[in-house]
Amino acid sequence: MPTKAKTAGDETMPKDKPAKKKAADSSAAPAKKTAKAKTVKTAAEKKPKAKAAKKEKAPETAASAEETKAAEPRKTKTPKKTTAKAKKAEVVETEKTAPAADAVRPHPVKPAVTHEPKAPKEIKPAPEHKIKHEISKPEVKAAPAPVVLPKETPKQAPAVSQPAAPPAPAAPPPAPVVAFKGEITVNETSTVRDLADKMNLKPGDILKKLLGMGSLATINQRLDLDTATILAHEFGYNIKHVPLYAEVELEEEKEDPAKLVQRPPVVTIMGHVDHGKTSLLDAIRKSKVAEGEAGGITQHIGAYKVKTPKGDIAFLDTPGHEAFTAMRSRGAKATDIVVLVVSATDGIMPQTVEAIDHARAASVPIIVAINKIDLPTANPAQVKQELSKYNLVSEDWGGDTITVEVSAKRNQNIDQLLEMILLKAEMMELKANPHKLARGVVIEGKLDTKRGPVGTVLVQSGTLKIGDNFIVGRTSGKVRAMIDEHGQRHIEAPPSTPVEILGATETPQAGDQFVVVADERQAREISLARQQRLREDSLRPRHHLSLEDISTGMVKELRLILKADVQGSYGALKDSLERLSTTEINLRTIHGGVGAITESDVMLAAASDALIIGFNMRPDPIVARLAEKEGVSIRVYRIIYEVIADVRAAMEGLLEPEVKETPLGKASVRQVFKITKAGIIAGCSVTEGKIQRGAKVRLVRDNAIVYEGTVSTLKRFKDDVKEVDKGFECGIGLDNFSDIKSGDIMEVFSQEKIARKLA
Repeated sequence: MPTKAKTAGDETMPKDKPAKKKAADSSAAPAKKTAKAKTVKTAAEKKPKAKAAKKEKAPETAASAEETKAAEPRKTKTPKKTTAKAKKAEVVETEKTAPAADAVRPHPVKPAVTHEPKAPKEIKPAPEHKIKHEISKPEVKAAPAPVVLPKETPKQAPAVSQPAAPPAPAAPPPAPVVAFKGEITVNETSTVRDLADKMNLKPGDILKKLLGMGSLATINQRLDLDTATILAHEFGYNIKHVPLYAEVELEEEKEDPAKLVQRPPVVTIMGHVDHGKTSLLDAIRKSKVAEGEAGGITQHIGAYKVKTPKGDIAFLDTPGHEAFTAMRSRGAKATDIVVLVVSATDGIMPQTVEAIDHARAASVPIIVAINKIDLPTANPAQVKQELSKYNLVSEDWGGDTITVEVSAKRNQNIDQLLEMILLKAEMMELKANPHKLARGVVIEGKLDTKRGPVGTVLVQSGTLKIGDNFIVGRTSGKVRAMIDEHGQRHIEAPPSTPVEILGATETPQAGDQFVVVADERQAREISLARQQRLREDSLRPRHHLSLEDISTGMVKELRLILKADVQGSYGALKDSLERLSTTEINLRTIHGGVGAITESDVMLAAASDALIIGFNMRPDPIVARLAEKEGVSIRVYRIIYEVIADVRAAMEGLLEPEVKETPLGKASVRQVFKITKAGIIAGCSVTEGKIQRGAKVRLVRDNAIVYEGTVSTLKRFKDDVKEVDKGFECGIGLDNFSDIKSGDIMEVFSQEKIARKLA
């Protein structure tokens, strides 16, 4: 027993030595020190505390791990020996609160005198025990807490190295976005195949993307704009939406300056009615086209190519009357130079000013041709002065406007005019590429009974050839034949060449763009898509006049069915008539087109109470009899301004007449009487003018109108009279009104209806 006690005392002494030296062979002493500390702890705190202390010492250095291994066998022996050692067991049990501190103090007290500097180092283990007790106490109170803490600490260590297991891999999906490759155009009819072709991909690639998006599609399925945009972005492309009527225009190839060649100028002849436009063109073409024109007015646009010694010139002949405003403006857009024909006798007229405005709106230079200089009343100087008011100053007056005095009838100065046109064209450097697909504009369209739909096309760029597939407006077709103004057939038409083409599926509209495409499939698809779009537009809700508006007389509608010989005349007539519409009367063309008046037109007019107008078109006897039977009016005209005048008169007949009011007099009510036969009579004094029986009257009370009607009774004393002048008293009875009070004012007036005219 004393031997073992010595061993315990010796264990404390080597405890100081390693603290002082911190040199070699210190492993044995700390091992003993640990064993002693654990022995005390084991006796004092039972087995759970020993396990907790064992867990706390586990995360120490490798040396301490070896010490614990060495201490554990002694720890297992101590409980057996502590049963033999009664003294140590009693000491530990009696001092449970601070056994370690009191047990350690008596042992180091003896060496404390000889080794004073070592005392603080002996005290160090005591706070360590206290710290261990403080940590172990919460562990006893909350047993699960210490179990969690050591498990969390090893987890925190890898948590420091978070980049090892980040959720950052979620970012890679945007990373594979392909770099921007370009921009493609789509429209409402684009299919999976179209999109794949434009992005140089296989249709299967797009179908896979669609499948990933949850959509099962086919290669010929149409894609909406949103889906096409998403798919394009997936492959690195941007989308540009192009309307159906413009997708071909955007795909036009850029002009190569090396391929551009000089082209003939396109000249439009404009001017007032009967100022000699067609006669001038006739003099240029050396043919008598002007004879036989109704009313001296060209009825439709013609296009001609004239060969001169110095070059070719393409001429467009537009009608001279203001009714053809739309046709003339289309001619200005298709032209390079405008020849403004002004009569030397009449000077500037309204249509002349209109032609100037159209040319300037289209940024087209103007050459003035002063015609009819052969007449005795001709005054070219006066015409030049009037032109200067519109900033058209002649060159001989110091301006920059080319002015040529001509006589179309005597063929005077015609060559000089052509030279000026070619000189102006040379200054403008007009060029085109004849090696590309043809593009142009429709000058005229008509339906020929033998040849079918016929369109006069002015080729503006490229070369039009037999067999070319084309799109014009909503119509497509293939060029079957090309005929010039002389009736000769051509295989191809270079730039600035007007030709009649056969092969359109429908009658082309004047002013439509004419575009040649690569293949028939593309032409047909674009044509069908445009027709579909037009149908959808027609089905959209629009504001229409209601039956209630018409029946109440607030708004009236004049319905027309128009039939003309050529498309240009029909379009211009329709536009001119519809511009006559007012806020009170709506003029609506319910049906129209090019061709003869048919039985179906008559039946439609009968059902809709419409008027049929035929321009250069007469109904056959069968149709005329049907119209007479159905009570349908058919009006046939050859001059457009006669149509407009008659329709204007019809519309003026529908207008409510203007009511003109003329004051007659005023009377003040002094007293109200009730007469057996006459009813309520107001005793009045006439203050202004005169009061007439049967005149309109307005009863005013406190500046408010309480009645408006007629004077039914007018008495002077007991006698009925027709009128009472100012300063006299009278009795006035109102028609179907008896609520008259003293102090009321009666205003008597007359009304006159005046027929109104359209503005």
